Amino acid sequence: MSIESKIHELREELRRHNYNYYVLDKPEIDDYTFDQKLKELQRLEEAHPEYYDASSPTLRVGGEITKNFETVRHEYRMYSLDNSYSQEDLEDWEKRIKKLIDGKVEYVCELKYDGASISLTYEEGKLVRAVTRGDGVQGDDVTNNVKTIRSIPLQLKGDYPEKFDIRGEIILPLAGFAAMNAARVEAGEEPYSNPRNTASGSLKLQDSAEVSNRPLDCLLYSIKGENLKFKTQYEGLEKARSWGFKVPEVAQVTASTAETLKFLEYWDEHRHDLPYETDGVVIKVNDLQQQEELGYTAKAPRWAMAYKFKTEQAETLLEKITYQVGRTGAITPVANLTPVQLAGTIVKRASLHNADQIAKLDVREGDRVYVEKGGEIIPKIVGVDFEKRDPQSEPTVYITNCPECDTPLVREEGEAQHYCPNEMGCPPQIIGRIQHFISRKAMDIEGLGGETVALLVNAGLIQNYADLYELKKEQILPLERMAEKSADNLIKGIEASKAVPFERVLFALGIRYVGETVARKLAKEFKTIDALVEAGEERLVGVDEIGGRIAESVVGFFAEALNQELINRLKTYGLQLELDASVLENQTEKLKGLTFVISGVFEKISRSDLKKTIEDNGGKAAGSISSKTNYLVAGDNMGPSKREKAEKLGVTIISEDEFLAMV
Repeated sequence: MSIESKIHELREELRRHNYNYYVLDKPEIDDYTFDQKLKELQRLEEAHPEYYDASSPTLRVGGEITKNFETVRHEYRMYSLDNSYSQEDLEDWEKRIKKLIDGKVEYVCELKYDGASISLTYEEGKLVRAVTRGDGVQGDDVTNNVKTIRSIPLQLKGDYPEKFDIRGEIILPLAGFAAMNAARVEAGEEPYSNPRNTASGSLKLQDSAEVSNRPLDCLLYSIKGENLKFKTQYEGLEKARSWGFKVPEVAQVTASTAETLKFLEYWDEHRHDLPYETDGVVIKVNDLQQQEELGYTAKAPRWAMAYKFKTEQAETLLEKITYQVGRTGAITPVANLTPVQLAGTIVKRASLHNADQIAKLDVREGDRVYVEKGGEIIPKIVGVDFEKRDPQSEPTVYITNCPECDTPLVREEGEAQHYCPNEMGCPPQIIGRIQHFISRKAMDIEGLGGETVALLVNAGLIQNYADLYELKKEQILPLERMAEKSADNLIKGIEASKAVPFERVLFALGIRYVGETVARKLAKEFKTIDALVEAGEERLVGVDEIGGRIAESVVGFFAEALNQELINRLKTYGLQLELDASVLENQTEKLKGLTFVISGVFEKISRSDLKKTIEDNGGKAAGSISSKTNYLVAGDNMGPSKREKAEKLGVTIISEDEFLAMV
């Protein structure tokens, strides 16, 4: 096949898929496959510009417009987004931005909601028009149907602009979708295929009364208009929320791809805890002036990128639901499945997360279920084929007692998971706590892995992490697969761990809610384990970014007699339970209680050293200016928006030399 024929074939195929997806809402292929075909066409067109076609799918946002509703032209075009599926894609995108923008660039990460795109127009605080995406240039007027969605305000409150458009997604929450399907199956009707298509189809129903009976929701994420009174995307989200719109709270400002990846990793794992579907994360340049400088390609903004979670779905039988106990006592329900091929592996088990997730999906033993696996993340149950359900099946009843030690489970207010409170007598918790203690980011004990910990516990040689420091070589030699060299390495690794710094020891203790970052903050603030033990909740909450839940957990941990005994034993073994003297020598409280924002390029000190200097002297280095900011440390090439905001809020602007004089 010639190059010209290949290009023509790809264009025709992509046009057909565009039509099926955007007009009929009946996609024949998944997003990943579509994007790979689109990228192949883009590569061929770039290599062979002689075959340019202005109507190519690479230059378009969507497909044709349906004629069931009045066609309306968007005042502000609704662009599509470029997609990425890897860390390398995001890093390349960030490099392109840094070439075009001088100075610091911040990003906002938002979940990519899997629904039907909508543009809402407001005038004088009233909803006047709702238009579907269509082909991005024009869409269908579905105002009457949208007005039935209760989360969309008909009248705004607060300091809203006189006229503006706000974009978002019409979604069908999972609980509502499951209830709709259950009712349809009971009535002998065919269940809907998925929430996204059902939400999109609902917008095009002729009878708005029927739409009002569907549990549709709307999540908003972007404002378009003239003379808007905010400077960043994140501030726009906060404004929209204050006007009465439903704007998810999960958006986060990040300063680099590395920080963005943490957000992606977290939500790839936790997205199924949400009440609605998401299929990725949208990363946007935060500063609106920088967005304007970056502009658009023919089809997408240069200042935004969609990271799509890789998913593959399969259907199989849920044979049995069992329950696992984690190191903190958290109970995780697990679906045991008839083995099925998924994302290149045979899947036999999948996470069901918690009791709420089971209830939301109405998952039962004996169901045919849909399983997804995103990247290397543990497979998850994401839906049930209600049509194939046994009419005699019974709803799942969540267990009341620990499957390992039979202790009655507890579920704290506001918590999604049930917990086994038998911390010191439940075997998986005992093993899990020690495995956490010896992990790489904690004590990092060379020669000691998770399996060896289980062997030591099951052999009765250890019951807690303090016991590790009393192990003798002759005790561990008889263990399975434990040769003399392995035993020597294990003993040496345990001895070497006594030099691990205080903040990592604190993290290793396994205090609930005390991760690496919180452990560093607590170590820096209290300097010694004794000072931390003596601190009450009020004192702890006074530490920057330490909330009531963390404070309560820390106080509760040290109040336990067994934990007090463990700490005392660790002291006698010589572990580092206070900050190193050399670290303390370089720390003061000269800047205690002061918040600084750093912007621009500096001559005498690097940005990272400047931030460290602030923190070493008791101050806080924040990423953005707010009413709580005391000083803006201004270097060369500082963005004008930061200076304007500092001046507006009355924040003192100081130079590099003026800052250094303070310390």
